[in-house]
Amino acid sequence: MDAALQSIRDLVGAHEAELRDLALKIHANPELGLEERLACAWHTELLREWGFEVTTPFAGLETAYKAVAGEGGPVFCFMAEYDALPQMGHGCGHNLIGTAAVGAGKALADLLRQEGQPGTVVVMGTPAEEGQGGKVKMLAQDALAGIDAVMLAHPRWQTTTDTGCNAIVRFRVSFKGRAAHAAASPEQGRNALDGVLLTFQGINAWRQYLPEECRVHGIIDDGGAMANIIPEDASCIFYLRAADEATLESMIERLHAIAEGAALMSGTAAKLEAWGERYQARIANGPLNEAWFEATREAGLNPTIPQRPGRASSDFGDVSQLRPAAHVYFGIANESIPVHSPEFCTAAGQELALERMLQAVEALTVVGHQYMTDDGFRGRVDEDFRAAKQAQAAG
Repeated sequence: MDAALQSIRDLVGAHEAELRDLALKIHANPELGLEERLACAWHTELLREWGFEVTTPFAGLETAYKAVAGEGGPVFCFMAEYDALPQMGHGCGHNLIGTAAVGAGKALADLLRQEGQPGTVVVMGTPAEEGQGGKVKMLAQDALAGIDAVMLAHPRWQTTTDTGCNAIVRFRVSFKGRAAHAAASPEQGRNALDGVLLTFQGINAWRQYLPEECRVHGIIDDGGAMANIIPEDASCIFYLRAADEATLESMIERLHAIAEGAALMSGTAAKLEAWGERYQARIANGPLNEAWFEATREAGLNPTIPQRPGRASSDFGDVSQLRPAAHVYFGIANESIPVHSPEFCTAAGQELALERMLQAVEALTVVGHQYMTDDGFRGRVDEDFRAAKQAQAAG
């Protein structure tokens, strides 16, 4: 084991108790996006205690922060998330994401100081990833100014490199009909819920012809008030996902056509409104991925190579469009369990998850240190990003 790795393990171990406590407190107190006041306060209190210069609120969001340690370049950022899911708490493990970022930021800043190396470490708290696009809002406020590269480590059941992710756009589809008594005078009504149900039927028929990497899924968020009142108003929410913007635009056109057809068949009027923030697809950085694979192998996390690109979506995709970035994964279970499930929420608060999180802190710190101190590696990371952007522009 080289001296730097041993130092990293010692530095992570020195703050193990505080990191465990932070992850468990946030897990036990889940907060929805843009409401993460406890989580943000616990993060920033600890980072201030550790000598970081903290700005919060940050980039226009009350529960965002930027914590900075060191000076000069390069500037490496660990991004933290800490919002929870409705009705499910930390079923996506964001309590672990945020804590891993805090721990890696502290370890890397201390290591650079010990070595007398220049460089600035940033830990950035980014609220509301689950649908409200905190990072998108923050990027509009130039949150990445001065930052050279970014990493975020997300729990899943297996440890893997960055799989990439789909772009996403969300719509609320609303129908306006005419209320009437469903038994006494149904002929006088126009059922808005029929418009919603016909929209679902149209989308189910459409799925057969979608490219494999695309996803479309939705819920009914308003289906009427009582069974004996023909619903005058009804609505549903749909998420559309695709690997590129051109395909996503074609999906949006198709959704509009399906809703208009549903309105025609039901004798209602349809309205489509964009809902939440639109996220871009993620660019996976090859050298950062390779470094993560090696660092997690050394840390004992048994990494695997993903079998296919990711189909989910994250506002980190927008980050990756602006800076070299990697949204990597660390495993917190010994068997397959899905994220966004009660089982994953339970796993995110268990001892195994805490142990794996600390191993992820080590691996994040190793990759960050390599970027800060290895000119050749940093050049490869930056060149990979430039090449990906050029390829994207060429179509």
